[in-house]
Amino acid sequence: MQDQYFNNFQTDVSEIVLPKKFTFPFSYEPHPLTKIAAKELQQLLSKKSLEKEISGKMYGVLVVKNKNNELGFLASFSGQDYEGVEPANFVPPIFNRLNKEGFFKKGEEELRQINSRIENIEKDTEFITLREKLKEQSKKADSEIKDRQLAKHKSKAKRKEQREEAMISLSPAAYDHLNEKLSKESRKEDFNYKKFTKDWKRKIATIQKELSVYESKIQKLKKDRKQKSILLQKKIFDQYQFLNIKSEKKGLETIFEPIGNPPSGAGDCALPKLLQYAFQNNYEPISMGEFWWGKAPKSELRKEGRFYPACSGKCKPILGHMLKGLNLEDDPLKQYTAKDKVIKTLYEDDFIAVIVKPTGLLSIPSKEIKDSVLLRMQKKYPKATGPLLAHRLDKMTSGIMLISKDLDSHKYLQKQFMDKTIKKRYYAIIEGELNENSGEVNLPLAVDEDNRPMQKVSYQEGRDAKTKWEVINRKKDKTLVKFTPITGRTHQLRVHSAHPEGLNAPIVGDTLYGEKDERLMLHAQFIEFYHPKTEEKLSFEVDPDFTL
Repeated sequence: MQDQYFNNFQTDVSEIVLPKKFTFPFSYEPHPLTKIAAKELQQLLSKKSLEKEISGKMYGVLVVKNKNNELGFLASFSGQDYEGVEPANFVPPIFNRLNKEGFFKKGEEELRQINSRIENIEKDTEFITLREKLKEQSKKADSEIKDRQLAKHKSKAKRKEQREEAMISLSPAAYDHLNEKLSKESRKEDFNYKKFTKDWKRKIATIQKELSVYESKIQKLKKDRKQKSILLQKKIFDQYQFLNIKSEKKGLETIFEPIGNPPSGAGDCALPKLLQYAFQNNYEPISMGEFWWGKAPKSELRKEGRFYPACSGKCKPILGHMLKGLNLEDDPLKQYTAKDKVIKTLYEDDFIAVIVKPTGLLSIPSKEIKDSVLLRMQKKYPKATGPLLAHRLDKMTSGIMLISKDLDSHKYLQKQFMDKTIKKRYYAIIEGELNENSGEVNLPLAVDEDNRPMQKVSYQEGRDAKTKWEVINRKKDKTLVKFTPITGRTHQLRVHSAHPEGLNAPIVGDTLYGEKDERLMLHAQFIEFYHPKTEEKLSFEVDPDFTL
């Protein structure tokens, strides 16, 4: 019986050579079979009207071989909900949360009812009246007690003054008589003050007692809601048991245990669903690819039809288990070598150095790679006492960097960066020709937690980021641009260039926000700063090795 989820290729793929290894999902060039599978799925998607859809989706294809040695592909999308009729036979989710008869929907309804009961109590007119009364009376009590306390202090000061004057002007007997009288006044005032505060406390306690009847009900409901929510979440996690090619199972909580609680939606991304179905049905995975289709959310940089790596936040821990046993392509990061990358020195003295970082060399070591500007500077300047790097450049960005050899110089340069007195300029080649000659991009940036190290535009969570730009040259659907960053956020120029509300034109070779090329065409071309010891203004510029 034909599996409804196994899609036969409509295109003749008989002449295409199969890959020797399965796709490394976090950095890949789609195999020709993956591209054909994606194209055939996209043809189905293009027939579905997406005009009313608020946001598109990430889709995935998994090229597989069945028991009869036939090639085909499985299709899926990230998430579980789908508007309208699905245009293709997408593999089922690992756990169907949307089943109306399932425990999740019933649990959701229980939580909804609890929320409704809490809301009804909070809207009760008697509850609202008591809460306002408590607030009003508490404020009045604080004010009146404070006034009484102030009057008490004044009376005390006045009695002290009377005693001091009496010691001079009155006889001992007369003084003793006055002192006794003043002491009685003091005791009476203390008694009245305590009675006054007790009366207010009694009034407040009476209101609070009435209010607590409602508040205890709310707290009990909230506690019940929290317990039910935890149990429901635990029960959901238990449903996600992930397979690998060795038929080994591992639960969601076990997978995420070393790093914390599983994030929302973990296990519902396209690739885990595809692999799970393949392993359950004894299909041999050949290659994979994930692409975006539909409208892109404003916060993220997604282009319709473009392939993207699997997400790191939700998928990386899960795929670490699911890919076990597969003959996987090598991680490009682990194959990284920068032995041929040479750092040039533009300027050097006892305090600083100005260097040119080549493209492809890390600024600081990563978990996998130690070779970096920092490591080389440590070897070159073994007696340096400062942190050495005054700032960083992305791995694929080339250009000028400042090196500080002692702590004071580092602090001085850092202050200039913080005060925005250091001037920097970058050259970049971007995709497409810009209509205007200059402008400014002002889009706040925040880290994309699910897709580190990518950044996203966020007006709620983001930090201010501003970039000025100017066209230098245009040629063959490309533009050479001069960027002047006003702020220095991670990936600022790359996101401001690629985002639809920015230049809407990715930098050529940007594998995160655009498409792969021979290199990232971004170069730190100019820098101006004050020397940390002489305070002389210094400036350096080096043109990039790329041009239009």
